Parts: sequence; structure tokens; C-alpha cells
Amino acid sequence: MINKIQPKTLSGFMELLPNEQVLFNQMVDKIRASYEKFGFLPIDTPVIEASEVLLAKAGGETEKQLYSFTKGDSNLTLRFDLTVPLAKYVAEYYNQIAFPFRRYQIGKVYRGERAQRGRFREFYQCDIDVIGDGELNIINDAEIPAIMYTTFKSLGLENFSIHINNRKILNGLFEAANVKEKSVDIMRTIDKIEKIGKETVIAIFKDDYNMTEESINTIVNFIEIAGTTDEKIEKLQALDIENDLYKQGVEELKEVEKYIRLFSVPDENFEIDLSIARGLDYYTGTVYETFLNDYKSIGSICSGGRYNDLAGYYTDKQLPGVGMSIGLTRLFFILNDIGLIKTDKKSISEVLVVSMVEDLSKSIEVANALRNAGINAEVYFDNKKIKAKFKYADRLNVPYVIVIGEDEINSGPLTIKNMQEGTQEQLAVESIIEKLK
Repeated sequence: MINKIQPKTLSGFMELLPNEQVLFNQMVDKIRASYEKFGFLPIDTPVIEASEVLLAKAGGETEKQLYSFTKGDSNLTLRFDLTVPLAKYVAEYYNQIAFPFRRYQIGKVYRGERAQRGRFREFYQCDIDVIGDGELNIINDAEIPAIMYTTFKSLGLENFSIHINNRKILNGLFEAANVKEKSVDIMRTIDKIEKIGKETVIAIFKDDYNMTEESINTIVNFIEIAGTTDEKIEKLQALDIENDLYKQGVEELKEVEKYIRLFSVPDENFEIDLSIARGLDYYTGTVYETFLNDYKSIGSICSGGRYNDLAGYYTDKQLPGVGMSIGLTRLFFILNDIGLIKTDKKSISEVLVVSMVEDLSKSIEVANALRNAGINAEVYFDNKKIKAKFKYADRLNVPYVIVIGEDEINSGPLTIKNMQEGTQEQLAVESIIEKLK
């Protein structure tokens, strides 16, 4: 007797039932269509790369999470994001691609972090980036939120907000407050202000970083700037901080805000958020985080920003860029979990063709005609009772069933049943096509 192995999916790896997979695929299709609407080109990089290529930019916690292995004399690693492969791609094909290079990629990445609810070790990322050759216009920084807005609207989301900041403003602020050497620690603490609160942040500044009261007040007052988007810009300028980097950041933020509106992103869907300090060792200008306003506790569902040098580990070419990434696996899990999307569609067939006779020739002929007209059609092949065939259609939520018996074969009109309404009528194939298109 053969010992049976218990079937199970690895922890941190998402596996979906067909009805869920149909919905997931629909989300992918909508995201892809949104990206292509803005003229982004698709690329697909290998899931496995030479370790030396991926490790060039890895470090710290990221390096601990890598899935690496040896095959023969080769040291290989599963990609942990889509940005490092993009850097390699642009450096490798520099002479064959047109700049600015506008690319999107939707694919799986792997990180061996602790698996938990809504956090996965294998997950899809949906990235877009615009890469410049030597320089990249600031207007690109404003187009990214427009793509975010279009994408999330296409997914059926309404109440979301794109939060925007500029790293130059923060870095210039720290220089002006004479705490530049502590800026990384300060920014990391600022990033936690919503979680740990203002008083705790002040205590960390004072006790852990030995900051003066004047420096603390300058930074806290800056973070607490409130009001509308326009009012925040005015208050940033009113601080009158004499630092060139700060002033450049404020001007860039003002420019980005102006063009976001020209891209027709409503004011209710974006805001300046001076507490955003993400990508400490990577982003150099504009930064983004996107939140569902009714579910902020789940964190950002899309993030990104501007960086100065995409491929410095692979080439001497200066390749600035700006981009964003949607963690689709996590987003799908969250939206499904909180009921913002429904996985009630179990089939992609619009019509099930069932035969009352043994000869399936007519059924196949009808299905071919429907498919040629762009209608998804499936033929039920098993020789079972009509009740079982209708039960199959019902379980998969197939909207229509066409029944073909002796009468239909001989007389021409076909019986089509609306499974939702329980009604049926007799129509010619041409009329059915017209009805369903």
C-alpha cells in the first residue's frame, strides 16, 4: 500500500480557487490596461537571476529574506522585487531602448519574511517606472499619481487618497536644523509617528538622539503643518528656511501638485503629507503612499517615488527615474477580506451548450459560432441527465444555457435559458449572438 502524502500549500504562498482566480485575473487585466493607457511598455524579466546581479543592491533585512541556491557552479537567487531586475535590464539593453523608457511589469517576487495574515512570501507586484537618460522632467512625478488614480478607479475603488511628499524638503530641513547626521534615524522615527504618537516621537528625539529643544520644535512644527494642499505649500514657503535643498524640494512639490491637477486627479484623492519619509536609502525626491481612507490601519496599498540613479551598480550611465508599485497579492487579499470585491464568479463561460442527444456535432458547431463572435462558450461533453448539466451551470454561475435536442437540430431555432431569471426562449444562432454581445 502506497503511503499518501498530505496535500498542503507552503505557508506564505497564496493559492486560489477558480472563482477567486477569475477575479484576480480580472484585476491584473484592469491594472495592465490602465498602465498601457498611459503608454507604458511591458517587459518580463527572469524569476531567477545570478546571485551577484541581485545581491549588488541588496543588504540588511532584504538580504536575509532572499531565496538563494546553487545549481552546478552557479549561485542563483529568486528575484525579491522588480526594480533590481529593471536596473539590470536597462543597463544591459541601454543601446536598444528609447528614453525616457516607460515600462511596466507584473510578476511574482519572493521574500522569505515571516508569513502572516495578508503577508506573503510569494506575491505579485505591479510596477511602473519612467527612466531618463541623464535627466527626467519633474512632470513625470505628477503623472505617476494620475496613473495610480486611474488604476484604482478601474478596480472599483473610490475612497482612497494618494499621499505625496518630497525627500529634499526633509533633508533640507534637517540641514537647516543642524541635525543632518541624524537624519536617517529622525526620518525613520517620523515614519512611525501615526503608530507611536507625537509625544513618543519627541521623547525619542530628546533622549535617544540628544536633539536640542529648538531642533525638536522646528521638525515637529514642520510635520504638523496642516490645511488644504495649497495651504500646506504656502506654510512650507512661509517657514522661510534658508536652505537651497529645502527650497528646491518645495518648488518641486508645488510643481507636482500643479500638474497632478492638470492630469485631472480630484483634490479629494491626493494630499500633501509631510510625515512620509519612506525609502531612506533610495528615494531622492517625490515620494508616494496610497491609502484606503476607510481602512488606513491596513497601511499603504501602493507606494513609490523618485530616485537619482537606477543602475549605478551596473553602469556609469546616470539613469534617474520615478515609479510606483502595487503589491497585488496583498491588495487582493485585503479587498476580498473586507468585502470591497466579491469572488462570486466561478466560470468565465457566458454560455454552456448542452446536448439532449448523443451526437454532439450540433453542440460543437453552435459553440464554434459563439466563440467566433467573441462569446465565451463551453460544451458539456459528459453523457449525464439534463438535471446534472443544469446543476453544473448553476454551480459555476454560467449566465446562459443553450439546450440542443432533436427539435433544435431539425427545426433550427435553439432553446436558450437565462439561469438568473429562469426564463427561456427560442432563437436562431444569429439572434443569440446579437442578444449576448
